Amino acid sequence: MSKKLINKTVVLNVVGTLIIITGFLMALAIPFSFYYDDGMQFVFIKSTIITLIIGLLTKYLTRKKKNDEVKKREGYLIVAFGWSGMIICSAIPYLLSGAFDGVTNAFFETISGLTTTGSSILNNIEEMPESILFWRSMTQWIGGMGIIVLTIAILPLLGVGGMELFASEAPGPTKDKIHPRIKETAKRLWLIYVSLTLVQTLLLWWADMNFFDAFNHALTTISTGGFSTKQASIGHFTSPLIHYIVIAFMFLGGTSFTLLYLGAKLKFKKFLENDEFKWYVSAILLLLLVIVPIVNQATNGNFENNFRLALFQIVSIITGTGYSNADFTTWGAFATFIFFLLMFSGASAGSTSGGIKIVRIILLMKNTLLEFKRRLHPNAIIPVYLNKIAVPPKTIYNLLAFLFLYLFTFVIGAIILTFIGLDFKDAIGASATAINNVGPGIGSINPSSSFAHLPDAAKWVLSFLMILGRLELFTIAILFTPYFWRRN
Repeated sequence: MSKKLINKTVVLNVVGTLIIITGFLMALAIPFSFYYDDGMQFVFIKSTIITLIIGLLTKYLTRKKKNDEVKKREGYLIVAFGWSGMIICSAIPYLLSGAFDGVTNAFFETISGLTTTGSSILNNIEEMPESILFWRSMTQWIGGMGIIVLTIAILPLLGVGGMELFASEAPGPTKDKIHPRIKETAKRLWLIYVSLTLVQTLLLWWADMNFFDAFNHALTTISTGGFSTKQASIGHFTSPLIHYIVIAFMFLGGTSFTLLYLGAKLKFKKFLENDEFKWYVSAILLLLLVIVPIVNQATNGNFENNFRLALFQIVSIITGTGYSNADFTTWGAFATFIFFLLMFSGASAGSTSGGIKIVRIILLMKNTLLEFKRRLHPNAIIPVYLNKIAVPPKTIYNLLAFLFLYLFTFVIGAIILTFIGLDFKDAIGASATAINNVGPGIGSINPSSSFAHLPDAAKWVLSFLMILGRLELFTIAILFTPYFWRRN
């Protein structure tokens, strides 16, 4: 008797575990609601109970044998259905509270949170209940590293082929293992993630931000999410120290967590040996040379202020955090175009940032330049090197396929948005910011505005693009191919 193509039981069992974890994290909003007496206490109690019941029931009905394993197909389905389950359950507090106008807006805000995009439909953030704002920030913190890696880290009893899950969930084209066992890798990644969150909270608190704002901004900075407790985002805070602290942690959020772990072990030489990190730093410095003079010309601020505005927006957009302390679209067409292109870049693979990722751009550029040499020496084998190691041709083929699918999806998204009724600038800006998980766009969805005015149909299209971008396209797109569902 042949084995089943897909083990649905093990897929749903792990999804149940993810929903249970979501329920426990949701419960953290309850103390905030009681402390601030914001009227949301029973909303979060009911939401937590509903989420835990769904998760526990799913897990109980799909009890599995010890020998069940997660293979490639199960890994993809766990990511897809796991995210779907988390999105549905995470939206429950929004739906029960009535804080968001309609189902579409509630799900848009939820998906934007879990995908760490940071696009928002809110025009009255300061008026929202504190517990709702906390949960909004927490969804980004959950999505930052990926709930599935968290599951592997804290639930060793799963024992279901963790590497398969990590391959589907880990951001970026590389899955460097800090430790030979993926469970130990995930634990170390989350230790760094939690530690950076706590350190940033204390630093922002020390810089005279109140504890609630400091904690929320720490949750959404290291996750490169960008949700703020203020309508003016970081621009609400006038302290240069707060701005520089946020810049530093956005930069860290866009750095490979493998490198951060090695840095914590004082192996700083690894940073200097890493091609992607060197390009990451160089790109920011080069962009500063271009943007600072533009800001000097466009504003009346002093040099330090203009330098800080430029550095903040460069790091915010390249990492996909999406915070704003200024509206870059007011700096002229040239600056707007640069930031639009920067949305696609992303930061490091293995970080929480969105976008294409710098390592892919490096490989594409190196391979393109070497193509001239190959044409002169057609019989020679001329590999592409990254960190002084030859990159297998298969990786280059995968890269080219990824880039084609990425740009194709962006274009199709923009076309659909224009069909819905958005003008050209809004359509390309919205499609770009959604698939790259950045947050602000251009046109009427610039850093000074929200997405509230968009039609509901556009919000659902953008929600799907956010999910595709967060899971790097193939994880979701493969489910729509006949190859996935056939045995051969």
